[in-house]
Amino acid sequence: MAHIEGTCDERFEAVRDALAASLDTDDVGASVAAYVDGEPVVDIWGGYADAERTHPWERDTITNVWSTTKTMTALCALILADRGDIDLDAPVAKYWPEFAAAGKEKLLLRHVLGHTAGLPTWNKPLTLDQLYDWPTVTALLAEQAPSWEPGVVGAYHAVTQGYLIGEVVRRVTGRGLGRFFAEEVAGPLGADFHIGLAAEHDHRVAPIIPAKTRAPGNPPIPPETANTEAWRRADVPSASGFGNARSVAAVQSILASGGQVRGVRLLSAAGCERVLEEQFVGEDQILGARIQYGMGYALRGRTCSWGGWGGSIVLVDFDRHMTVSYVMNQMIEQGPLGDDRGLSVVMAAYS
Repeated sequence: MAHIEGTCDERFEAVRDALAASLDTDDVGASVAAYVDGEPVVDIWGGYADAERTHPWERDTITNVWSTTKTMTALCALILADRGDIDLDAPVAKYWPEFAAAGKEKLLLRHVLGHTAGLPTWNKPLTLDQLYDWPTVTALLAEQAPSWEPGVVGAYHAVTQGYLIGEVVRRVTGRGLGRFFAEEVAGPLGADFHIGLAAEHDHRVAPIIPAKTRAPGNPPIPPETANTEAWRRADVPSASGFGNARSVAAVQSILASGGQVRGVRLLSAAGCERVLEEQFVGEDQILGARIQYGMGYALRGRTCSWGGWGGSIVLVDFDRHMTVSYVMNQMIEQGPLGDDRGLSVVMAAYS
């Protein structure tokens, strides 16, 4: 059985076993964390940081988590709403006047968080390099007409959601999403999660090991993109976050703990509960799967969650005050909502 490093409360030994089993089969390197009442009960890792299996996955190894980044971006919006700086029921154009073009004057911020804004991708073809040009991609979204009536059709905004939320954050705070997150969320919580990774951290990055999969979207983003310097430095708030299970769970545990963890309050209890406000339930037109969206997360009962392309995941259980996360470098594609490795970790935590 794979060797596992770190600490694990005896109540959660099944989680250690789940990670070890995954490393014995599908995984190369991975980390798992669980927090209860804002305190870590699982913080474990194992395997290797490289495909050649020559460098062990260390305590401070980080990797690109793809769309698990969206939970960080959504949290920034929730924090600003709780402070009264933005209104999630207000039109996006209230904060971004140019966005009212092409019939979007009544498109609300909650439509963006709930993937019902009708802007799941750009209508004009983009190159990968243009994703790094914030003024260009946001201006294109501002001038674009929605594909459906906002608030009606669920369609996963795989890349556009981060720019839509990020531009509102920039207009309101004067700071880019990555900087706002660093200063207002990761910094206060001491969380090792980065949207726009500084060069000083490059040596700790475990490169993504791609699955044999096509590069979807406009622009197409081959999975190898995550291993480039341009991507590490980029502020792509839907997908370019770097962290590990510990840092993902440390941040998202704020929701499971009424808005305060380890002496730091970022949200009121009511502000946390807003995540659970249903925005859409039905078949997602992009994912081809039935899903229930809240404010930036998928919902099931009083849990919220989301995951990243290839396997990473975080789940927050409001009633059990528990947060569970799984982050790995080996991508696997088994359908629109990923594979079973993260789910096996989550289920082990419940057991």
